[in-house]
Amino acid sequence: MAKANAKRIEAGKGGAKSPTAAPAAGPAPKVRTATLLRMKREGRRITCATAYDWPSALALERAGIDVCLVGDSLGQVVLGYESTLPVTLDEMLHHARAVKRGLTRALLVVDLPFMSYQLGPAQALASAGRLLKECGAEAVKLEGGAEVAASVEALRLAGVAVLGHIGLTPQSVHALGGYRVQGRERAAAARLLADARALERAGACAVVLEGLPGALAGRITRALAIPTIGIGAGPLCDGQVQVWHDILGALPHAAPRHARAYASQFSEQVRALSAFAGEVRQGSFPSARETPAP
Repeated sequence: MAKANAKRIEAGKGGAKSPTAAPAAGPAPKVRTATLLRMKREGRRITCATAYDWPSALALERAGIDVCLVGDSLGQVVLGYESTLPVTLDEMLHHARAVKRGLTRALLVVDLPFMSYQLGPAQALASAGRLLKECGAEAVKLEGGAEVAASVEALRLAGVAVLGHIGLTPQSVHALGGYRVQGRERAAAARLLADARALERAGACAVVLEGLPGALAGRITRALAIPTIGIGAGPLCDGQVQVWHDILGALPHAAPRHARAYASQFSEQVRALSAFAGEVRQGSFPSARETPAP
């Protein structure tokens, strides 16, 4: 018995852990498209937020968000365009490269902007290839249902992970007659369900549902094996995505009805800038503390 105990003691030398010791906490595992599918199966909600630059990506990582979307919404919330339509692939690449530098855990998804994939599978492959090669995108997102299924399949066969996007699709704002909830009529609801299934069959790894009645979003979510991520589509989706500036209250106007502002960043920025300007005008900035010593 004494010999057995001595062997245990000897084996424990050199920093060996007790069998009851808690394992050391390591970095959170990388989120991949397979992670999203597993989260749906396990009933765990997927969190997704947009980011458009390096500091935003760092904050998103620190908060533990699962999916980082570099959305073409940057046209409106960063570049000052009236819609997403003017956004170019080069602009998406510029912002996505900055975001990539701040990410370690979150899945990086980048939007294919208007007219970078609408001409068909060949154009979609060329555009997606640039996003993967030039900014490190781990998945791309495109808008549309059955009409883009061939492009989704071509991307999947080429090894590109794809998120679909149906419902209120901002790139089609003029065809839709404005930013309006979709799928309220029975025929429209049936068409959206068919679109979601077409995207799943084509190989999409998830589908964004935007601007849909909550009951319809829930019906689509139950019908699909792949995850749904909602924005303005109620609580029955497998996850939720929101725009960075809406979450933080970073714009002067109120957030859209489907969003919730968790801060008032714009007013705080104005306060800080006004304080700086006032101190400069009064001569109290810079003080001795901010001035180099002789």
